[in-house]
Amino acid sequence: MAQRTLACTGCHGPQGKSGPDGYYPRLAGKPAGYLYKQLRNIQDGRRHYALMEGLLAPLSDAYLREMANYFAALDIPYPPPSAQSTNPTLLARGQTLARKGDAALQIPACVQCHGTALTGVQPNTPGLLGLPRDYLNAQLGGWQTGQRKAHAPDCMAAIARRLSDADVHAVSSWLASQTVPQNAHPAKSKPALAAGAAAIDCGSAP
Repeated sequence: MAQRTLACTGCHGPQGKSGPDGYYPRLAGKPAGYLYKQLRNIQDGRRHYALMEGLLAPLSDAYLREMANYFAALDIPYPPPSAQSTNPTLLARGQTLARKGDAALQIPACVQCHGTALTGVQPNTPGLLGLPRDYLNAQLGGWQTGQRKAHAPDCMAAIARRLSDADVHAVSSWLASQTVPQNAHPAKSKPALAAGAAAIDCGSAP
């Protein structure tokens, strides 16, 4: 499979540890369910990137699952975070959104779905740490504009549309500035919702 995924690692970096330009995200260690869903989302037109659409078009569902399982099993250390804004007000707002959300704006905390350590939750939720700020901004923007979609209920689209441009910048800057914990792995279950925290019902749809 390492040989068969060279078309992937050419952009996503050796063993899927992420590309050098901040545009291609890490694949290694992401939950297999999440990786499989993104491959299907691209194949089915819910997520758009022409190069990957062409690469994935002829592949079977079983092959997509095999690819997802391969990358999910890779356990590779994360690099240190790149330098980010040192604006304390900006980073404090980003931390608040990530850890507590904003109940007044009906924005749930990132940790509600992505795990207390923000390293993802099995089987379908990715980690948010270790991703470049530009990539995070691009994905949130994609949900805001409808360029990126998921099966209904599309929770991230609803959340992203409640974020102002300033809040997108704040939360992406804070997330990108965080060091990934050693031996980070997706959690087995989501944390309990804190009292008074904003919530969103994502249902059980894939």
